[in-house]
Amino acid sequence: MDDAIWDLPVRGELPAEPDPALVEGLSRISSATACAKLHAQGIRRTFIEGPRPIAQGQKIAGRVRTLQFMPQREDIASGLGQEYVERHTALWHVLEDIQPGDVLVVQAYGSAYTGCFGDMLVRYFKRRGGAGIVVDGRIRDSPRVSELGVPIWSTGSTPHYASQAELFPWAYDVPVAVGGALALPGDLCVADDDGAVVVPLRRADAVLEAAADHEQWERFSRARIEEGATLSDYYPLTPDTRAEYERWRDIKESQ
Repeated sequence: MDDAIWDLPVRGELPAEPDPALVEGLSRISSATACAKLHAQGIRRTFIEGPRPIAQGQKIAGRVRTLQFMPQREDIASGLGQEYVERHTALWHVLEDIQPGDVLVVQAYGSAYTGCFGDMLVRYFKRRGGAGIVVDGRIRDSPRVSELGVPIWSTGSTPHYASQAELFPWAYDVPVAVGGALALPGDLCVADDDGAVVVPLRRADAVLEAAADHEQWERFSRARIEEGATLSDYYPLTPDTRAEYERWRDIKESQ
């Protein structure tokens, strides 16, 4: 528009690609472990509250790319024209720019009326090699989207298209607020059946280091509890059972 009040879409900088070893390491830990280890570092609001997996048993880890919806204001942007308008928005632009392994994290205010993605868009995201989508809002075309097998965390489904109700795709690769958590482009995201967690890039190495020990001693404790041991002795470990675990770990590592 020649008389546009604000140039859309707003775009931030493309975040750097993460170390593949870092992503691989995070793919082996649970969202619960990532969340707990970040909490131990003082990073408390990492869980994206609201979105749930549309299919059980899926797990992803990858670089965060972001999409931000904003409230419609008709003198700037509205949903009139449906896809013919939307294809010039941040929604189409970010999909065109998705790289293999990216996790698209979407701010949509938990809206029950905004179908942020449907069959065609998810199909294209899959072809681009995206790892998964976490949207603080809804999707549409649920049966066909489910058949695509793309890991998606959302708050439900709706018949509406993306700009049919109160929101409009505004910006991408910018900071977003999703389910009470802040997600920055280039952060990492771990998501599984428990939900989605944002892992700040600069904390990822420390999370992995702490998680490796945590998940290993939990395996040890799980085995002991199955054998009939007392919960308070093995979860969490006491000084005595910690020493027992370390002997068990050393034997395992030497085999």
